Amino acid sequence: MSELRIANIITKRRRDKGITQEDLAEYMGVSKAAVSKWEKGQSYPDITLLPHLAAYFNISIDELLGYTPQLTPDEIQKLCRELSSEITNKPFDEVMLRCGELIKKYHSCFPFLFQVAALLINHHAAFSEGQWIEAIDKAKGLFERIVAECDEVILARDALNMQAQCCVLLGQPEEVFSLLGESLSASSPYEGSLIAQAFLLVGNKAKAKEIYQCDIYNFQYFLVESMVNYARLLEDNFSAAQTALNRAMELICLFNIGRLNPNVVAKAYLIGASLYCTHGDFDNSLELLEKYLDFCTTKFFPFRIRGDEFFTDIDEWLDKDESCESVIDEQAIKIGMLHGLSRLPAFEALKDNPQYKSIVKKLTEFVERETKTYL
Repeated sequence: MSELRIANIITKRRRDKGITQEDLAEYMGVSKAAVSKWEKGQSYPDITLLPHLAAYFNISIDELLGYTPQLTPDEIQKLCRELSSEITNKPFDEVMLRCGELIKKYHSCFPFLFQVAALLINHHAAFSEGQWIEAIDKAKGLFERIVAECDEVILARDALNMQAQCCVLLGQPEEVFSLLGESLSASSPYEGSLIAQAFLLVGNKAKAKEIYQCDIYNFQYFLVESMVNYARLLEDNFSAAQTALNRAMELICLFNIGRLNPNVVAKAYLIGASLYCTHGDFDNSLELLEKYLDFCTTKFFPFRIRGDEFFTDIDEWLDKDESCESVIDEQAIKIGMLHGLSRLPAFEALKDNPQYKSIVKKLTEFVERETKTYL
């Protein structure tokens, strides 16, 4: 969404028509001085003159004003990267004020509002408890408005799911049930497969291939994410939890997820280590923590969610994804890695273990070196 550029547009259009300010003034029934002020940006044409001025130049009123109601994808990415950096480096109150200003300015640019809300969720671990609750509540309100007001079906559907995620983070299960229901359909077809088949019907094999790859990517990502979360759920049944965790690790290797989406792998190592630690298996816990340290310090960065030699056609789709995690500031990710290692209650049993202290020390040094922040 650009600022009004009516002064420059009147000047250019008038010159393109080969007329003087006096000619334009005579046609519009105003003084030459008025036209001069328009072109210098010292005043604007009266609102009742805009339709006649636009018609004279054979353009729409929006074109005359230089106004577009939406940000371009590139503009959204640029603003979100700036905001991500501010979330990491500026005080919370300043960040929320900035978010409020942007939300007000781009009130109906729903793809941008989605990104702002997603940023607040993705960075919430960097805030204190009271702050992150405020941030998630703000994100929830944005998603709720997108669901209610946005005409784009896919964006509204994604916003509904993200609204439910906010409810989970805020401990509001009844709202989740209200939004999504309490069960899953066993017969609903996968929409990705249907879209791909539709492209095949119109002879667009390349697009069908891309859609199938995106669909498979989504399923493998959510499958591994669900398996890791399921393993954590089963901590009271250690054998079943190990099985779930091992299968998640096998999927990580099978689909090369460490390269596709490193966040998932780091989470798997950390949750796996906490699971073993909770059940007193410190050797396996420390083994996974060593893998966590190595992965975070040597393989995670530069952080970019992307395809590989199998997923050859998904990068453009990932770049357009409004909820893509890759817009998170790397400094915030690195600090979050350290918090995950040092603040999980499960690792309290290891606090005096020399190997664990060495792992924490090495990761702390890495984060301080990379972020130039003393922790």
